[in-house]
Amino acid sequence: IKATPQTGEDTLNGHLPPGWQSYMSPQGRRYYVNTFTNETTWERPSSVPGTPKSPVLLTAHSVLTVNGYYISGTPIHQLDSGHMSLRKASGDPQAPGSPAAPRRQSKESSLTINCVTFPHPDVMPEQQLLKPSEWSYCDYFWADKKDSQGNNTVSGFEILLQKQLKGKQMQKEMAEFVRERIKIEEEYAKNLSKLSQNSLAAQEEGTLGEAWAQLKKSLADEAEVHLKFSSKLQSEVEKPLLNFRENFKKDMKKCDHHIADLRKHLASRYAAVEKARKALTERQKDLEMKTQQLEVKLSNKTEEEIKKARRKSTQAGDDLMRCVDLYNQAQSKWFEEMVTTTLELERLEVERVEMIRQHLCQYTQLRHETDMFNQSTVELVDQLLRKVDPAKDRELWVKEHKTGDIRPVDMEI
Repeated sequence: IKATPQTGEDTLNGHLPPGWQSYMSPQGRRYYVNTFTNETTWERPSSVPGTPKSPVLLTAHSVLTVNGYYISGTPIHQLDSGHMSLRKASGDPQAPGSPAAPRRQSKESSLTINCVTFPHPDVMPEQQLLKPSEWSYCDYFWADKKDSQGNNTVSGFEILLQKQLKGKQMQKEMAEFVRERIKIEEEYAKNLSKLSQNSLAAQEEGTLGEAWAQLKKSLADEAEVHLKFSSKLQSEVEKPLLNFRENFKKDMKKCDHHIADLRKHLASRYAAVEKARKALTERQKDLEMKTQQLEVKLSNKTEEEIKKARRKSTQAGDDLMRCVDLYNQAQSKWFEEMVTTTLELERLEVERVEMIRQHLCQYTQLRHETDMFNQSTVELVDQLLRKVDPAKDRELWVKEHKTGDIRPVDMEI
């Protein structure tokens, strides 16, 4: 039968500390409940404020009423408000015959948002970051938030995943940029090669003609340099960017499905807890109703119904504890995988950024080498241009085309 507050012993032995009330179990043994913290103990608390030394251990034959619920269990189930709190929903009415609610309601130690249980902000103990020395993914994406339209909620992991997918897209666009540069280089090299074969001014002679011929040849050399540059861009920059992106895509898909499945499992466990909590409330109400009927009319039939109702209430309490245990296991698994997966995402993001940095450095190095090669192709042209000598050209041309060096004289009579 539902226990009610006992006051006789309190009068004989002094009042209990604030917030404590004594109850009698169905087996006739007295126990104490702190209405502020929901702590329960067989040992009478002293007048000194604090947590009792001996919390109640539920045995296979014990039945306790905690916050209006009949609960049974085994010695492994210890009522620990920091781990699990069996409580009525805030909107449930007061069960008939249950102790009057205290004026000062104790604050819940936790609250559940989107099936995930968090410590209540008003009583939350200080939490140490998992990686306090850095801004790590594993510390800052546990809660859900509204989407950009403010209509739906997005999980913290989904936000991380969107960032990774955006990074994948940026990597694809970088590869496309490099591909466009390759096309430009190839077209440029083709045009340079074509121009080098042009016959314009091919008849120029002397030192100037030699410099002009070298200038045209330098175009062919430069074309070869740009072809090599485009080839290396493709093999050393573009392809690595695309290959890393494909592997990155597979890793993201795997992580997404894994965490999504765990979150769905957690939601189903939470739904089971709520269902069991509702069933326990209904069983408790049924027991309270039959208890009132017994007070009005004593009969063997009513007593049997009470025993049956008590068994159902006890079973409902056991079911609720089992569902809460399964929920906690599911949340613990989700928590562990979230930490592991977010750290993996963090590693992949670092790897992605570092890989892009390295290949962009390779791009600038190749560009620098191309400039150096291009410079080398015109160095000989510069040298020949510095040697251009109009007098020398005149000498060479005269020697090749002279017709005679004997000058005419006057005719004599």
